[in-house]
Amino acid sequence: MRRIRYIIFLKDVLILACTAFGGPQVHLVMMLDLLVIKRRYLTEEELLELQALCQILPGPTSTQTITALGFKIGGPSLAYLTVLIWSLPAMILMTLAALTIYYLEQKNISLGFARFVGPMAVALLVHGGYRIARKVVRDRQGWILLSLSALVAYLYPSPFVTPALIVAGGVVASLNYGKEPVMQKIPLRIEWANFFLWLGVLLAAALLGAITKSLPVRLFENFYRNGSLVFGGGQVLIPMLYNEFVEFKHYLTQEEFLTGMALTQVVPGPVFSISTYVGALSMQSQGVSGQIIGALVATFGIFLPGTFLIFFVYRFWDQIKKYRGVRASLQGVHATSVGLTLAAAATLLVPMAASWVSILTVLATLVLLFFTRLPPYALILGGLLLGLLFP
Repeated sequence: MRRIRYIIFLKDVLILACTAFGGPQVHLVMMLDLLVIKRRYLTEEELLELQALCQILPGPTSTQTITALGFKIGGPSLAYLTVLIWSLPAMILMTLAALTIYYLEQKNISLGFARFVGPMAVALLVHGGYRIARKVVRDRQGWILLSLSALVAYLYPSPFVTPALIVAGGVVASLNYGKEPVMQKIPLRIEWANFFLWLGVLLAAALLGAITKSLPVRLFENFYRNGSLVFGGGQVLIPMLYNEFVEFKHYLTQEEFLTGMALTQVVPGPVFSISTYVGALSMQSQGVSGQIIGALVATFGIFLPGTFLIFFVYRFWDQIKKYRGVRASLQGVHATSVGLTLAAAATLLVPMAASWVSILTVLATLVLLFFTRLPPYALILGGLLLGLLFP
């Protein structure tokens, strides 16, 4: 029976991996629908707790959340299978996207077909933030934290602001610990193996890359380092990758990168899949085989650190959440994370304000999301079709 349960769970993970579009906030809504309401693997409160925990760790939030759930259900083996199945469809599709972009450029074919997808992605962010806010923001303090975090993140778009705001929101909310019921605490026991594994791979990759000068090894180190430092999800990772691989190393052109950014909204699964695309095009000079190698090392590099860290923290999560301050802090983390989502949407929307086509696309997408049952992937595919019909 246990094996059958694991197979059913992995099938559900595959369903999400093939249908979850729009980033961690949208993914969370879909996880609530399938994993909580339909399958009852855990309660809504437990899922939101996992999401909050993953938001204060570096790495891909959705991937860590569903990996932690796999760990909760079946231990490390099921968790590793979970992260593999969750990331595989996006990895394959973004590798194919990179190979296609390379082919189109070789044939001098325009990439303008994706011009409607960017505004639609902004609408998905706004809609996802709204739906999550309705579930997790429950009092005036939550709305204040949401508003302040959105304002600060918009005015100061730095990767360092994101973890600072999340921690600050958690600290402020923790001051209301008196409202939480007292729970019996047990002595805190920490297993350090996965922490040392994470740190050891980071140091070994940096050393090996410096010694060998091998591009695949250096790419693995680049993405492993980014995956170890990025807080706040794909919206924070994207500018980090742009600065490193476009502005500094010139592995990709601006047009190639922005096209990949748009295509991540067409591809289901984690937004971190843009790393697969960037890794592939970073090795485009070495042909198709080189691009496939680049995609593989980038994918493993970006997902491994978050997996190691969630394995490390989740083992003693049940112990630390018995403290009232920790439980109270989660309300602030939830509210702040929604504010960060809205700030990311505003940051992407402002440059589009000069184009009435982009603004109308955002508004039309929001109307369809709020008043129809069309799934996000259908909207994105429709946007691609419009781009092909009206270049």
